[in-house]
Amino acid sequence: MEGYEQKRENVRDEIFSKAVRAGKRTYFFDVKSTRRDEMYLTVTESKKMFDRDGKYHFEKHKIFLYKEDFEKFVEGINEVVQYVKDNSPEGTVFTRNDDEFSEEKEYSKVDFDDLEK
Repeated sequence: MEGYEQKRENVRDEIFSKAVRAGKRTYFFDVKSTRRDEMYLTVTESKKMFDRDGKYHFEKHKIFLYKEDFEKFVEGINEVVQYVKDNSPEGTVFTRNDDEFSEEKEYSKVDFDDLEK
């Protein structure tokens, strides 16, 4: 029964969870607690990968973020996102295309009714 107690303890660790689907990836933001009831965040990227024989598995990457680092982490990610927004060529829109980001240029709206005239 020791294994059962371990599983129950792990369930107690999870306090809050949020899944964000983004293309072929899913990001999991999980709030957990230590044995001392201190909360921390895990960020997990999960991506479905296919083997040559067609079978699939999930590749996962995880980071642990502790509360004393939250503010610096948020500041850093906000700065990087703002840099990308400020330094992307004007009129460029970034969209997800399968597994990679693709660059699309914004074009003027074409009214196909005008072509018939």
